[in-house]
Amino acid sequence: MGNTLQKTDQNQEQELPDESEPFTCEICIEPMLLPNKKFNNQNRCVHPFCIDCIVKYISVKLEDNVGKIPCPSLSCDQFLDPISCRNLVGPQLFVKWSDVLCESSVLGVPQCYCPHRNCSALILDECGGNAKRSQCPNCKRSFCFKCKLPWHAGFQCEENRELRDTNDVVFGVLAELKKWKRCPLCRHFVELSEGCKIVKCRCGANFCYSCGKRVYRHWCTCDAASWFCIRAVQFFCVLFVILAILFVWWNFQISKRSKN
Repeated sequence: MGNTLQKTDQNQEQELPDESEPFTCEICIEPMLLPNKKFNNQNRCVHPFCIDCIVKYISVKLEDNVGKIPCPSLSCDQFLDPISCRNLVGPQLFVKWSDVLCESSVLGVPQCYCPHRNCSALILDECGGNAKRSQCPNCKRSFCFKCKLPWHAGFQCEENRELRDTNDVVFGVLAELKKWKRCPLCRHFVELSEGCKIVKCRCGANFCYSCGKRVYRHWCTCDAASWFCIRAVQFFCVLFVILAILFVWWNFQISKRSKN
């Protein structure tokens, strides 16, 4: 269908069709007497399409979130040029085309839309897939990248959906500001004003106030000092067992020699 730009063996372009002549649109199969109705794809290809059909074709492709729109001709491997089509499709459709192209260029990168009302900006995760609390670069408000909802200070993502009133939100902001920790067993907030970082909740569970993990002894491995103490205790325990075995073996050898 139609003609495409080709080069001869002498590397010369074949003569292009006369743009001033009437043509028949290959989409609607309607004869066009006005040459200004013919679509020009920046001379990438010269298939005869009317402008109305091309605009409808672009609109349908954008509805399917196709940003890189191919030429409608079945035998053509060229793509439509968004800049040359800008005045044809209008500002609203061109902006949508630009957005689809932008989104398709970041496929495979974690992304979400700002959950705040009257914003909905596209946001990319530049933290390697570990983003949680984020700030929208457009409206400057905080949100949770993990659950795609406004920031739920002091609460986990699954609890955020259960918040009933603004008091919960205000309390969560206060807990985050004061850096209160939550018991890993009963999930109640606990405040440590002074003393050891190993605290005991009212439910009876012991946990580390630094990392929030539950512990069953009076130390935690979240810092180097505690890790060194644990390794030292383990080393001396093993050493004690070895010395005890050697002592028993030595006494056995002595008693055996004395009997002989």
